Amino acid sequence: MGLSISSSWGNGHATTWRALLRACAARGHDVLFLERDVPWYAAHRDLPQPDFCRFDLYGDLQELAQRWGAAIAEADVVIVGSYVPDGVAVGDLVQRLARGATAFYDIDTPVTLAKLARGEHEYLVPEQIARYDLYLSFTGGPVLDVLRDRYGARRARVLFCSVDEQAYRPLDTGWRWDLGYLGTYSADRQPTLERLLMEPARRAPQLRFAVAGPQYPPQILWPPNVERIEHLPPAEHAGFYASCRYTLNVTRDDMIRAGHSPSVRLFEAAACATPVISDIWNGLSDLFRPGEEIVLADDAETVVEQLLGDQDGAAAKRIGRAARARVLAAHTAGHRASELEAHIVEAARQRQMPAAHGRRRLQREVLPQDAATQDHP
Repeated sequence: MGLSISSSWGNGHATTWRALLRACAARGHDVLFLERDVPWYAAHRDLPQPDFCRFDLYGDLQELAQRWGAAIAEADVVIVGSYVPDGVAVGDLVQRLARGATAFYDIDTPVTLAKLARGEHEYLVPEQIARYDLYLSFTGGPVLDVLRDRYGARRARVLFCSVDEQAYRPLDTGWRWDLGYLGTYSADRQPTLERLLMEPARRAPQLRFAVAGPQYPPQILWPPNVERIEHLPPAEHAGFYASCRYTLNVTRDDMIRAGHSPSVRLFEAAACATPVISDIWNGLSDLFRPGEEIVLADDAETVVEQLLGDQDGAAAKRIGRAARARVLAAHTAGHRASELEAHIVEAARQRQMPAAHGRRRLQREVLPQDAATQDHP
């Protein structure tokens, strides 16, 4: 159960779920994704019927329990995502019914922890954390220690976002913009977007810029050489990146403070061999080598110098190729599905599986051969 897999409108979770679950299906797993039916996604469904999983909508908690309670109880693994509507009640339902392993996949971990610190329990309460068998965090680093030490997480494990390399790949479209940004409006990202895209646009009026994504306030005064695109469905993301000489990565404040929080857009752009200019945070250099696989910038001068100093695009092509190679080596959805399996195995070893059939099935499909012969408590 996640925020939305059927609609990417204002929802960066969609491509993360799609890539991960498609890869899980390719590895032979039977996946059911349940999503709360809400009007803002209903009006913008760009994947109404996924072909890699069973999919259905539910109207409220009562319908979820009545129609899908048995599926929750019988599943080998039940995963609840961050920002699920009525997520606290959904989590309680899952923890009450599930006989298999339970996990929380937090695609917003620093935001979640900031909310909990303020006493805001929009989709998770502190006491639920210790009751999940597994806490999957898209943020690594010290945050995992906080989850374990402060909130009692049994197993806090990193599961970064990833990319479907078949959907995000280089395209020979030619450059339309010198620098483009793809992302939904966020108040805490806007100052960085102003500093690293809008100010460079003002300083270099001969260059072309683009910002794609919904919910930007109408009062924003865009420079005349910045093209606005209201929304791009995922099917058009690769084409957008291919049309950009460089693309910009902008990180939310909570995630900058926590570090080790790569957005899915970072991997998607790199998979398209589009070089990324990024803001700076701890852990980024562990993922991409600065100056070779990514460009780091903290001010407009750095961005302008990079764009003007690479008019023929030679550096862009070199950096883009290197970034794509890094993604293909470590950050595809196939890599994440394999990591997810390993985390589930770890959790399943400590919990009685729902039935002998389900236990044998998980052992046969996921557990290493030597582990499958052991009696796990």
